[in-house]
Amino acid sequence: MRGLAAAAPAGLAIFLVFAAACPARAQFDPFGWFEQLFQPRRPPPHLGKSSPEIRRARPETRPPKPRSSHAARGSEAAKPKVPPRYFVAVLGDSLGQMLAQGLAEAFEDRPEVAILRKAKENSGLVRDDYYDWNKEAAALLSSNEKIDFAVMLIGCNDRQALRDASGSYEPRTPEWQTAYAQRIEAIAGLFRDKKIPLLWVGLPIMKNAALSADAMAFNEFYRAYAEKAGATYLDIWEAFADESGQYTAAGPDINGQIVRLRTGDGIHFTKAGARKLAHFVEPAIRRNLDEVLPKEAPAAVPGAVPEASAAPENPANEGAPKPKPAVGPIQSLTSPTLSPGGELATRLTSAKNNDAQMVIEQTLEQGKPLPPKPGRADDFSWPRN
Repeated sequence: MRGLAAAAPAGLAIFLVFAAACPARAQFDPFGWFEQLFQPRRPPPHLGKSSPEIRRARPETRPPKPRSSHAARGSEAAKPKVPPRYFVAVLGDSLGQMLAQGLAEAFEDRPEVAILRKAKENSGLVRDDYYDWNKEAAALLSSNEKIDFAVMLIGCNDRQALRDASGSYEPRTPEWQTAYAQRIEAIAGLFRDKKIPLLWVGLPIMKNAALSADAMAFNEFYRAYAEKAGATYLDIWEAFADESGQYTAAGPDINGQIVRLRTGDGIHFTKAGARKLAHFVEPAIRRNLDEVLPKEAPAAVPGAVPEASAAPENPANEGAPKPKPAVGPIQSLTSPTLSPGGELATRLTSAKNNDAQMVIEQTLEQGKPLPPKPGRADDFSWPRN
């Protein structure tokens, strides 16, 4: 009995294993597992035979058609290139180069304006043995290159000894100041003689206190001697200082956002600073631009109807509607409203035959409710058939 009791669970386990192994067959033949127990195992149907590969159809992906050269030319032709007709020469040192960069961005909306970048890095008015600005400016003006306006920004490299035929002079000594002033006048006089407007931009505030003090002194020379020779001086000192007049590397850009305007050396400008620098130079150029190249009237659109005011008077067109004026009549916001006849609004005299007046007197003066209308929410009368 004990053997049978021990064998019963084992038999039940074998039964469950075979029942789980052949669930599909057991659905049709509940004793089919017993037959398979004493039959040799057959290999799976996929062994020994190459089963057909199942392939699923995929959507056909075609490469995009290449854009024809004719369409590409059409997009380029939509924006015709405007040849430059107004030329602005920007002279100076590395600060002048950044000013030219900012002006090129400022005049992107005027393709007829060309910014000529004539600045030279590491140059100045002191070391004419490295780069002689008096000589180079004279050569530029004597060439066939067209210049309508000129801008000069220079001086950050001029804190050094000045040499000429008479000798060498230490910075800001009386002899140094005399020679330096003569070079400023000579350059400004060249543009005055050619009748080309010259805008001389002063140096900005510097991070270093000693360098900033020399820059302020140089600006006094530019203001006095450049204007003496016919140029216009532009002071940008306060534009790059904080509220207390001290140096600040960050500040509002042309959009009013607080950004970094100066680089780490405390002398040069970032891209946003160069654009802000050009913002103060831009108005003088635009004023001269409007004088030299007045804005042309827009071309007539094909098929557009001309304005009636431009057409000559013709008796046959007397019945045509008159063109609307650009500005309507002036209306006061404080004076009382008048009727078309010029009289103020008055009380109606015929109140008996006027329903509106009767309603006003009944509700506002006498305090009586309005008579209900049939079918309205305040109509509580019994419906009649």
